[in-house]
Formats: sequence, C-alpha cells, structure tokens
Amino acid sequence: MPIVNPENGPVTESPDHVVERIVAEYRADTASAPWLVCDRHPVEKVAFRFVDADLGVTEITYGELAIRSRRAARFLAERGVGQGDRVASLMGKGPDLPALILGIWRLGAVYVPLFTAFAADAIADRIADAGVMLVVTDVQQHPKVRQVPVQVVLDRDPAAGAGFGDALESGPEWTAPTPVSGGEIPIVQMATSGTTGKPKVVVHPLAYAAGWQAYIELGLAAGHSYWCAADPGWAYGLYTAIIGPLAAGVPSIIATGTFKPEQTWRILAELAVTDFAAAPTALRALRASDPGVDLPALQRISSAGEPLTPEVGQWTRERFGLDVHDHFGQTELGMPAGFAHHPDLERSIVPRAMGTAFPGWAVLVLRADSDEPAPTGQVGRLAIDVAASPLFTFTGYGATRDLRGTRFTASGSYYLTGDLASVDEDGVIHFSSRDDDVILMAGYRIGPFDIESVLVAHPSVAECAVVATPDEVRGEVIHAYIVPATTPEDPDALADDLRTWVRTRYGAHAFPRLVTFVDALPKTPSGKIQRVALRSPAGNERIR
Repeated sequence: MPIVNPENGPVTESPDHVVERIVAEYRADTASAPWLVCDRHPVEKVAFRFVDADLGVTEITYGELAIRSRRAARFLAERGVGQGDRVASLMGKGPDLPALILGIWRLGAVYVPLFTAFAADAIADRIADAGVMLVVTDVQQHPKVRQVPVQVVLDRDPAAGAGFGDALESGPEWTAPTPVSGGEIPIVQMATSGTTGKPKVVVHPLAYAAGWQAYIELGLAAGHSYWCAADPGWAYGLYTAIIGPLAAGVPSIIATGTFKPEQTWRILAELAVTDFAAAPTALRALRASDPGVDLPALQRISSAGEPLTPEVGQWTRERFGLDVHDHFGQTELGMPAGFAHHPDLERSIVPRAMGTAFPGWAVLVLRADSDEPAPTGQVGRLAIDVAASPLFTFTGYGATRDLRGTRFTASGSYYLTGDLASVDEDGVIHFSSRDDDVILMAGYRIGPFDIESVLVAHPSVAECAVVATPDEVRGEVIHAYIVPATTPEDPDALADDLRTWVRTRYGAHAFPRLVTFVDALPKTPSGKIQRVALRSPAGNERIR
C-alpha cells in the first residue's frame, strides 16, 4: 500500500514503515478482526478464486464475503454461539470456509481449525482439548464427528434443507457490532503439529495476524495471481492462504480438492499463477511429476513448513530460472525469517539456509550453555528477542496463554524456537536441526538436515530421514531411513553406495552406519516427518 507525497505523488512504503503501520492497526484498542480482514476493503475487490477439480473458477468478492459472513454469524448465534465460544470446522476448502471464520469473529467467538485428514479419534481429542461447543462439517467428514458430545452442523443438509451452507445463500444477516476489540482478543485456537510429542494448544490473539499480513506484503510480496497450496487446517495454510491475503487485500487462489501434482501443474498454467507458495514436500512432488509445461507467468516461488533440501532449488533454477525462497515459521510465532521477495529485502539465496529476520522480528542464536548471543558461525539455540520484536505475541500454551513450559529463557527475554542454528557474518541463519534431533557421535554434533540434503540428491533416493541410534562405542550413530526411487535389486550394495555418497559429499565422520529401506516415512497429517517415531524402538520395529 503506497503512501502519498504531496509534491511527488505516490511513493513506496519502506519495509519498516509497513510493519509500523500494520502493528498500529492491530494493536489499537478499536482493532476488530472483521474490519481488518474484510470490511475495510472495497466491496467489489476479489478476495478469493476457488478452483474445482475441473478447473472451474468461483470468484468471491469482499462484499460477497461480508454478506455471507454476516449470515454465518446469525446462523451461529441462533445456535447459542457467543463471545469467547470455540467453534470448529471440519470441512473442505470451499467458499463457505472463510465465511464461517469471519462469522465466528463477528460474534467475538474463536475459530478452531480441524484438519480433514485426521481420523475420528484425533478429531475427538482436539475437540475436547479446545473446549469446542459447535462443529461445522460437511457430508464427507460427518461420520468422524457423529459421536462427539457437542453440536454438529452440516454444511449442506439435503434432508433438512437448513444446513450452514444453505443459510449463507439466503439466510438473515447478523446486524449487531462485534462485541470485543483490541489486539489481545483471541481469534484462533489450534494445536501444534506434534512432531516431537503430544500437540500443545496455541491461542492466537488478533495481533498475531499482523505478522502474517506483514509476511504477505514483505516476505512474499504477493502479486495479482497468488496461490498458497498449503492446507488451511494448519497455521501455514490458514494464515498464508486465507487470513493473511484477506488482511493484505491480495486475491488468493484456493484449490478446493486435496493436493494432486498433476492438477497443480494445470492450475499453475491455466490460471497464470505469478506467486506460488507450498511446503517442500509439495515442490518435490511437482519435480517428480514434471510434465514439461511452460509457466511464463510464474515470478516467485516460496517454501515453508519444513527444511528445504537443495535439489528443489536446483530444479526450479534450471526449470524456471527462479530460486525458491525458503521461509521459517512456527504455529506459536508466525513467520519471522526467510529469504524475502520484497525488492528492498531480497538477497541472494544461500542453499540450506533459513534466510534473515524479517522486519518486525529480532532473530538470534544463543549459546548452548548460556543465554548470551553465540559467536558468528557457532551452532546454538535459535531464539527471538521478545522486546525487540513488535510482531511477537506468544505468551504461553493453553486457553489462558500462560503455560510457558521451556519456551522462554529464565529471564523471559528470549523465546526459544527449539531449533539449533548458526548465523553467519551476513546475518543469514543456517538451520542445523531441531534441538532434540541432533546426533551426538564420537564427539561430533551432527544435524540430520545436512545428511538428508546429501542423501536426497542421490538418484536412487526419493525421500529420506536421518535419526540417531544408540551405539555402545560412539554413543550414537547415524541411521538413515530411505524411500528408494525404485525397488533396489541389491539393497546391500545400494546401502554401501549411499554411505560412500555421504562420505565423499559431506564428511567421512558423518556417513549413515545404519541404512533401512522403507516404503514410506511416518509423517504428521501436514507432511512433516515424525523423527520421534523413527527413534523409538517400537517405531523401528513397525517400519522395518
């Protein structure tokens, strides 16, 4: 959004000014979620382009979204939803979803996303943990919530003719003002992805969304044909595909079905996508299914959600002449670092690196044994300087946001991300590992990401994960779980070849002494590898 110089006309905002503007909007006592993400925008402006399996496009303007969300609020209010209540969705990525989210906020209630790939037991646990009072679902997902002890409303109810979606088409509107305002009001309650244990409850205040609007404007610098392919059942997809673009006024493409590489290629081509964001897993799937079509409109590619392995960037450079800009975020934080696309922030991509701190964030590395900044290049604990980060909002887990656990240093000055990293002389952050994934072998501290990046470049490796396995002599040894590209004729020979591959391309001390070939790696529903399952003896037995 430009500012105006009376003498010279419009000029571009500096990144720092963008952050100042956004923080002021979201921290104001009068800040309102419906206003900031919808009502302040021109009614005729397109908010979403929903794409179905046949590539049919349904456009929703901000004006249409405002009307549909007011109808959603009326529908929910008639069923007892009020300020502070938790309302969940278990439904596909259609036009009704953003209307539901906005309708919840118009009542001062809190939105709880449920990922549609979860099984019934996992959904029931999350509904109970969140204290949900009402769930909106669709026919496909309805069997998973038939037994939960809360109100369940169908999106479309052919039998009764009075489903939630039906009300959005012609129902009465909610006309009362939003009952609460200010940056600290809760708007979203969700669980962490649980890669290292039971998911924790995270409540996002309205001010948390400020970081995502800044990310859309600065980190992504999203253009006129923008698509984030991540699922909105998770923080990355919810805020990068729905809430952030709405707030920034950037039209967002949403594919209504599940991710399919072949359809993704068609959407990229036929909708002339200029900006594409996805997890590295999705980019690797596109690489494996590349049909060779031209994408002349594509200008920017972004990645987040898991470490980006170098072969993906090499492919996009050769294929499109574009680097993948990797970004780092967490459910608790938002997106504090990465390689930004904004022209005032863009810099050369460094392979296997996380980028630099985005404006509004102060990211640093602390020593492993003290809360002092680590020397340049030394691996330590990746942290956020709380006082120096105006976009930081996390105070703790649980509905009251006060269960701090081990996330903060003793003084409370620094938030600990749980990652190990280093910072070079240019301020670029280099990821090493999660702090509980680090491999300690014969005195060496080895980050699995480095080894995985080398292994996945081997032509016979489709995917891999590296963990530590106890060893009487070395303390721990590297154990590589390999999904082969094709069934190996001689597994032992391929294992030896992979060891040599790592020795010669990374280091003689860090080759995988144990290699296990598997059909698939255990993952969370959001696609992150569950190394905790690989490290456990029971997990090892199940996967062999």
